[in-house]
Amino acid sequence: MKLKAYAKINLSLDVKGKRKDGYHELDMIMVPIDLYDLVNIELATEDRFTCNVEGLAMDSSNTVVKAVTLMREVYHLDQKFHIHVEKNIPAQAGLAGGSSDGAAVMRGIRELCKLDVPIEELVMLSKQVGADVPFCVMAKSAVVQGIGEYITPFDVHCDFDILLVKPPMGVSTQQAFSMLDFSKCAHPSSMAVRKCLEEDRFEELAHCMGNSLEYSAFQLVSDIVKIKTELSEAGFEVVLMSGSGSTVFALTRDQALLNTQAEKMKAKGYFVAKTKIVKG
Repeated sequence: MKLKAYAKINLSLDVKGKRKDGYHELDMIMVPIDLYDLVNIELATEDRFTCNVEGLAMDSSNTVVKAVTLMREVYHLDQKFHIHVEKNIPAQAGLAGGSSDGAAVMRGIRELCKLDVPIEELVMLSKQVGADVPFCVMAKSAVVQGIGEYITPFDVHCDFDILLVKPPMGVSTQQAFSMLDFSKCAHPSSMAVRKCLEEDRFEELAHCMGNSLEYSAFQLVSDIVKIKTELSEAGFEVVLMSGSGSTVFALTRDQALLNTQAEKMKAKGYFVAKTKIVKG
């Protein structure tokens, strides 16, 4: 069984504060995009986890292995699995590549083992694998709150193309959160962004989108600032960093602009992808 593990971007990300348990309270708009890893999962006589990326650890620290372990413990499974991940989503990019792989594995095991488990139950269970995994299990545009476990899907009626540009250096999510200065970082309104997406108000998106973690990431990876500046000056209507970085995304309805800047950014040695929101 082959499953698409879709990447995500954050069209808004507000870190509202730090909780007593050490986690941060979030209010975000997250959307799945048509950039994905391919996860092949089959029943086998023994567990085997492989990946096309040399050096990527497929051990207990990997979300794929965590997902299998959790599903086996909770649902008392004795089946073994061969899982191979074909990676297309870069690491430390703010695109939830690892989280999406774990989510795909949970959905795959649910189907392969014919588990009578509602998707909502799988969503709540998956937060034990990682903060972005519940959204990736749902894989629908949504308002995401709490530490990532409260998900309110909605329909997007606003069409645009997305250019992804990631510099070679990634950003540590833990480090980005540790450097937050709540008085200096952005605090966008997820409700305002949602309204623009639902009501096709593309021109208004630039005025309400934002990302609290840009404040930290700009200090950690200077290329993020450079990419944002270049894309904004090139004419993209919206340019923002996704998640904790280091990927920058730009939104436009101008195909010529999209294609021209994609080639220019590739020539600079950046990871580049042209994509759109996955709907339905």
